[in-house]
Amino acid sequence: MAKKGNRVQVILECTEHKDSGVGGTSRYITTKNKKNTPERLEIKKYNPVLRRVTVHKEIK
Repeated sequence: MAKKGNRVQVILECTEHKDSGVGGTSRYITTKNKKNTPERLEIKKYNPVLRRVTVHKEIK
């Protein structure tokens, strides 16, 4: 039987990309533990389109 855990997959999307006016999006897929971090994740990740590290937030 498979484990039933609190770990779920989430999608992180760049917050600065929409304001820049450049086409495309920067998204990453990661996992988080719902029990330990019920709020939305906010992580600095590399954006290949803007060619710099930007803040990526969890989207629904």
